[in-house]
Amino acid sequence: MSPKQTPMSAVDHAWLRMDTPQNHMVICGVWMLDRPVSMSRLRHTIEKRFLCFDRFRQRVVEAGDRAYWQDDSLFDLDNHLHQIALPGKADKAELQKLASDLNSTSLDFRQPLWQMHYIDNYEGGSALLIRVHHCIADGISLVRVMLSLTDKTPEPKLSKVVSKRHSKPRKRSAIQQLLHRTVDNLQTAANQGRLFIQSVREEPNYPLKLASTASAVALDLIKLGLAPIEPKTGLKEPLSGRKQVAWADPLELAEVKACAKALGGTINDALLCTVTGALQRHFAAHQEAIPECGIRVAVPFNLRPLDQPIETLGNKFGLVLVTLPVEVQDPIMCFRQVQENMNRLKRSYQAQVTYSLLDLFGRGPDVIERRALDLLSNKASAVLTNVPGPKNALYLAGSKLTQPMFWVPQSGNIGIGMSILSYDGTVQFGITVDKAIHAEPDAVMDYFRQSFEALSQVALAGRQGNAKDKKGKVA
Repeated sequence: MSPKQTPMSAVDHAWLRMDTPQNHMVICGVWMLDRPVSMSRLRHTIEKRFLCFDRFRQRVVEAGDRAYWQDDSLFDLDNHLHQIALPGKADKAELQKLASDLNSTSLDFRQPLWQMHYIDNYEGGSALLIRVHHCIADGISLVRVMLSLTDKTPEPKLSKVVSKRHSKPRKRSAIQQLLHRTVDNLQTAANQGRLFIQSVREEPNYPLKLASTASAVALDLIKLGLAPIEPKTGLKEPLSGRKQVAWADPLELAEVKACAKALGGTINDALLCTVTGALQRHFAAHQEAIPECGIRVAVPFNLRPLDQPIETLGNKFGLVLVTLPVEVQDPIMCFRQVQENMNRLKRSYQAQVTYSLLDLFGRGPDVIERRALDLLSNKASAVLTNVPGPKNALYLAGSKLTQPMFWVPQSGNIGIGMSILSYDGTVQFGITVDKAIHAEPDAVMDYFRQSFEALSQVALAGRQGNAKDKKGKVA
């Protein structure tokens, strides 16, 4: 009997075909742990909580312009979980070097597309490096899946995880499949019709609102297509495929909240402004002219409800192009501009438009997707992700997770990826840079902290000044 095959969704197929020698579509994460972990305990945790998802036991099979998930009859956890040790002092520099090496290599497409490396001898503890291909799932869902490996206390409770492996569905004949699809389509059409009539009864101007929404979506599609290409800077260079990664010491989340509150904005506004300031310092250090129109970063926008459990994997997100006003030197003015840009995007349908485009590209010929990808990647200088993480410390197989980091891949000719992740009252910031781009990752990490300290200092000074003014008026 041949192994079971499941068609890959069009969006997941689009991410599969984005894989190139210069940019491997692999999401990479590094977890720093406060002490060594028992390998037998780690294996048991992975088997119970990670391999319960079918995708991690399946490999990709391509047939023409289509792709399928197929159960790997030779699956062996030893092919995916590796134990290694760092040499020498085993400090942060050594771990970053290892992460850079692995981030520069592709996964083995003859097997399920994921790997874990358990790393001994890291600063008195250990580390876990995780790599998963983007066609399996998006960053938000993968972070949640990986966090399901952890516990709130050092002692595990493996019984809390319910297996998600499904029984094999009864195979239908071609006629049965056609009838089933026809009934589904008719039921969907009937439900949509009833909802439309109900909406019109409750709100007579509903058809006008529907037409207005359709017009807004079409307008956002036109805007995306007509957006100018990124200005020529040192951030846009022909890529080598060799990656360098780095991460900064965490910021205190309370300090970021205080800064954002003082400026009347969100934590996300403050962090995007901090990234903008870091890039300003990068341009200044390289004596490079700053683009007068700013630069754009592609930001993944989650379309999956965060309050729902992850039952199935896959990609459920769109991309929005965010302009970072690197030409605005004043921190407060820069913050206001970032805030305005984000508020404008929140009212747009750009994320839904890009998700629909990925769905369309995944159904068509590879050559069309390549050309469309080149067109879109020319409109951004970097990818920037911002993922909310756990509010409290977690434990993996009895070892405390002290600092988590992750990076999503870049597509097309984009060679920089920046990531922000909140965890246990802190904010983590990391970067991956193609070696052909003249940007030193560790230097950018320093610029990030300097930029936040400058913004926070001005924001809190302004709040204190306002408080004094109010006090004087009351007196």
